[in-house]
This record gives sequence, C-alpha cells and structure tokens, in this order.
Amino acid sequence: MKSILVITACFLLCNIAVFGQQRTNKEAKQISERMFWVQQMDKMCRPVIQNLANDSLRIAMPQVTSEHVDNREHRIKVQYVEVLGRVLSGIAPWLQLEGGNDEEVALRNQYRTWILKGLQNALDSNANDFMRFDIGGQQLVDASFLAFAFVRAPWLWENLDNASRVKLVQSIMVTRRFRPVFSNWLLFSAMNEAFLAKYGFDWDVMRIDYALRQMEQWYVGDGMYNDGVHFAYDYYNSYVIHPYLAGIAEVVGEKTDAYRGMFDKIKKRNQRYAIIQERLINTDGTYPPSGRSIIYRGAAFHHLADMSWRKSLPEELKPAQVRGALTAVITKTLESPTTYKDGWLTIGLYGAQPGLGDFYNNQGSPYLCATIFLPLGLSELDEFWTAPALPWSSQLIWSGQLDAKKDYGVDLR
Repeated sequence: MKSILVITACFLLCNIAVFGQQRTNKEAKQISERMFWVQQMDKMCRPVIQNLANDSLRIAMPQVTSEHVDNREHRIKVQYVEVLGRVLSGIAPWLQLEGGNDEEVALRNQYRTWILKGLQNALDSNANDFMRFDIGGQQLVDASFLAFAFVRAPWLWENLDNASRVKLVQSIMVTRRFRPVFSNWLLFSAMNEAFLAKYGFDWDVMRIDYALRQMEQWYVGDGMYNDGVHFAYDYYNSYVIHPYLAGIAEVVGEKTDAYRGMFDKIKKRNQRYAIIQERLINTDGTYPPSGRSIIYRGAAFHHLADMSWRKSLPEELKPAQVRGALTAVITKTLESPTTYKDGWLTIGLYGAQPGLGDFYNNQGSPYLCATIFLPLGLSELDEFWTAPALPWSSQLIWSGQLDAKKDYGVDLR
C-alpha cells in the first residue's frame, strides 16, 4: 500500500512538472512572439530613427525611386518627411506604452531619446536633416502621417520641446496651401486638422466636415468605400481610409456630438472591414497582391492592426487569431533575403521587386508597413499577447475544421 502511494505521488509530481513545463513553454512562446515583433520593428525602423537623431538621414538613406517614377528629383526631395511620418505613425503606440520586460523598456527608452532628437533635427532649418513641408502636394500626405503619430501618442507632444512644437504646428499648417486630390487625400487634410484640434490650436472645421461627408457619399457597402468616384479593388480602405476615419472620429468626437450618428456607422463599418481583412490572410501569411501600392507590404493590414490596438475588434474575431494572422503576414512579407538592402527596405512585396513599384514610390514609401506593428502599443499582459494561439479563418477552413464559420456581407448604409 505504501509503495502504491509513493508511485501515485511520483506520478502526480511528474504530471505537475510536465504541465508546468508546458505552461512555461507556452508563456515563452507568447513572449517570444511579441519579441519577434519588437525585433522586426527595430530592424525596420532603426536606420531611419537613429540616423535622424544623428542628423545623418540625408547622408545614409539611399535615393531610390520606382522604375516607373514620374519625377525622380521631386520624389527624392519628399522622401524624408515621407519616411519619418510613416515610421512614426506605426510605432507611436509603442512609444506611448509604459512597462514591459527590461529589454523592451530599454529599447523603447532609446527610441524615445532618438525620436525627440530626430524631430528637433527635422524641424531645425540649420540641421542637415531639416525637412521642408512646402515643396509639393505629396507633403500634405506625409505631414498627415506625422500628425497621425502625434494623435496616436500624446507622449510625443508632451515631451517635445516648445520650440519644436511651434515649428511642427507651422509645418502642418503650411500644407493647407495644397489642394487634396479628390480621393482618400481628403482624409489627409482632415487628419492634419484633427491634430491641431487635439492639441488646442485653431482648426478648420470645414476641412474635416467635407472629408467626412464625402467619404459617406463614397461608401459602397459591406464595410468598404470608393477611393474617389470609382471603386478600386486594392488596399486603400486599409492603408488610409478606415484607420484615418477611426482616428479622426476619436478626436472630433471629443469636440462635438454633431457626427454621432455618422461615427456609429463608421465604427460598425470598421468592424465589418476587419472581418474581411482577417479572411484575406492565407494559411501561410500571403494575401492577394491586388491593386496599387502593393509595395507597402504589411500595411495592407494597417486597419486590422489598428483595430487590434484600439481593442475594437468585432466579437467574431478573437485577439489571438488576429495575432497569429498578423505574425504570419510579418514573417512572410519580411522573410525574403532581398527585403532589405544595406539595412533599408527595398521596393517590392516579397523581397526586391522593382516592377511592383508605382510612379510615386521612393525609398520612404515602403515604410508604411511599420503600421502593422500598432498592436505593440498593447501591454505584454494584454489578451492580444497572452491568450493561447488560435487558428485564423483561412487555417480553420483549409484544414477542414468543423467549426469554421461562414461569412456574410453587410450593407451598413
């Protein structure tokens, strides 16, 4: 009897040890998944941010344009504001975050130091990396991504020196001279005004009102908008339209109740399009390479990442399944050995593919893919990172799972 008790006790201890080890392995996998994101973000963004902090971005950054470029000289002139705005809009929530493991905290503190110094250089007319915002309509686009970064991360504004704040506001305002293209560009003007509104400056209500009303006219159903007067099957609903509408609605909703009904519809459309986005991600992280600007890589899922960070995913989408899907996209779009050249992103979707470039692409353009890292703005203790792995929709369906769910279109007018 005594021996039986001893054997039973040993068996229980062994099972406890095995269970504990499995739990430790699972936790380690989850931590390593987040750290994988952090490492990929750092690899992508460090050359931009560190060089800007050292006032050497113009020296180090290659002057590359698409082989289909329309005006090479102009595209190179604007690439510096372009790369700054796109990188910063993607990593802003992570900069806003506090806490985490020692390694991540140290890296974040380093980036905070670099970025504050880099912004000073970008706004100082005596610096090598001084960036002008008045040299063409593209600056309206690029300024808006920079403005979006500050909307997403008040820490940036709170810690930027007063002189640089004044220069930043002046730089954003100067882009008012450019008439936006009658397309998603209306939202770039609106985001610049939302930035001014958020931080207590005079803002042009009409620029925001016009953009919101026009986008409402361009809504075509099932969570998607026209980009201008025609519908295009591309990723601009994710690159720009849905994330910008969500960001603008958040700011303007704090200033007035005039758009409450519209913002309620925008929220529902945001959720519907997130469902569509998740289903576009194949079992291996690939997705349809459709439409223009495909060299933005993971920014095709800017919206899905944004909804995850905002904790606004619809009930149909579990954070863990979205985490897995986005991890697959990050892995696939960055794994090619030709994704980087001398540390800088190449023009392409899977590695260097210059034929995929558009006439407006320069070295700064592909860095919009930094927006896929938005969920790093969630604490490492958030469900997005801690929940056990789940298959995403394509994995469920193409592995023959019985609990795969059917999808239905929704109008939401």
